[in-house]
Amino acid sequence: MSVPDARLRQVNVFRDSRAVATGPPAGQAPPSSSLRRRLSELRGPGVRPRSLDARALAALAANPGCRRRALLDGAGVDKGALAGALGSPAGYGQSQFALVRGNAFEARVKADGGAELLRLVRERLDPGSPPPEPEGPGAAATPDLSAAGPEGRAARTALALREATAAGGWTLLDHPMLAVDVAGSPAYVEPDAVVVHPDGSWTVVEIKSFPMIDGSADAAKVGAAARQAAVYVLALEQVAGHAAAHTGRAVRVRDRVLLVCPKDFSNLPTAAAVDVRKQLSTTRRQLGRLTRVEEIAAALPEGTTFDLRMADDGKTPTRPAKELAAAVEAVGAAYAPECLAACELAFHCRKQAREEGAVEALGRGVRGELGALRTIEEVLAAARPGDRTGDGPDDPTGPDDPAVLALRRAAALRAEALAAAAVPQTPAEEPRVPRATAEEPGVPRPRAEEA
Repeated sequence: MSVPDARLRQVNVFRDSRAVATGPPAGQAPPSSSLRRRLSELRGPGVRPRSLDARALAALAANPGCRRRALLDGAGVDKGALAGALGSPAGYGQSQFALVRGNAFEARVKADGGAELLRLVRERLDPGSPPPEPEGPGAAATPDLSAAGPEGRAARTALALREATAAGGWTLLDHPMLAVDVAGSPAYVEPDAVVVHPDGSWTVVEIKSFPMIDGSADAAKVGAAARQAAVYVLALEQVAGHAAAHTGRAVRVRDRVLLVCPKDFSNLPTAAAVDVRKQLSTTRRQLGRLTRVEEIAAALPEGTTFDLRMADDGKTPTRPAKELAAAVEAVGAAYAPECLAACELAFHCRKQAREEGAVEALGRGVRGELGALRTIEEVLAAARPGDRTGDGPDDPTGPDDPAVLALRRAAALRAEALAAAAVPQTPAEEPRVPRATAEEPGVPRPRAEEA
């Protein structure tokens, strides 16, 4: 039972993916030694870099103007630990129960060499191709992708994809390692599976534990899977170019991915094809706009570091919170309420935005409507009739600024509405008092039996 594509493409969100160590993608020059040294200084001596996962890529793509997030992710700083040391710990995460349930369902889908998974791929995406045989030369291949380190796994994945494309049969790659270039810094992502079709095309498979009930699934969760799968398709496109050069055979990465979920209220798998062209275009465009990490790092004051100076237990930061806050605030942020669901530092950035009275705390939509008005104080001043905001030579807004005119018009309409309503108000000098007897004002009289 398939899920309608229109329903599957409603929402673009992300879910966590597995975190692995970072390294340069295949075919890309590694960062210079000076940049590696600078990023190591930002993390602190002896601190291993934190990897970028699908959730981090989602936040970067959704908010490309945030230099703070780009630098911290590019340097591999543990933003969760940093937020905790600043006194604003992150308030989201995935439950252990959900992780265990998802892993159990994924193991069921991939059992018996992925026979059920390949059947779903053929049924939903490639019904005209011959089915894989249970045994013999026509059986589906499941290459071993184990290697030393993420670089080795990425290289082994690229080799397996080339071999599978040249072989011309069904191949199932379980948790391949793919590389993505993010703001000049490498990131590795790990899809649930990639299937190579007999015609040489590649398909991304996403396995989720939320159910499809009567052929329909939760729109937000389906959108999350679509957005995450778009990152994997983008990473596969980089590998496809190298594979085509080695094999002499054109390689096509399919823009329809397979979403596998439990059917109804059972633990049996069902699947649907999801078109991710829109998500792929958005992710490619947003990642291309990200500021490069070396440019941000070069603009920092000398000696800036996000080192927490962990105690001997490796869990307790000893660096003063004021020093950490000064280091964090040295990098510009682009806070929006949407960050609360995607970034560990969102609560700290929100607190800072509120203290500064920044209009960004009200949302991107409001920020765009207010134009050059950058603080809530400026907005309130512009809305007051007769205020001089927008009339001075140093003001960012002019007397004919559309935002100022709209605010003053709204204020005038509000004043007219209040005047027409003529709501009586109790004067401040005449506070209301409770009714009482003349003999003892404000004191209740005792009952007869208490006298």
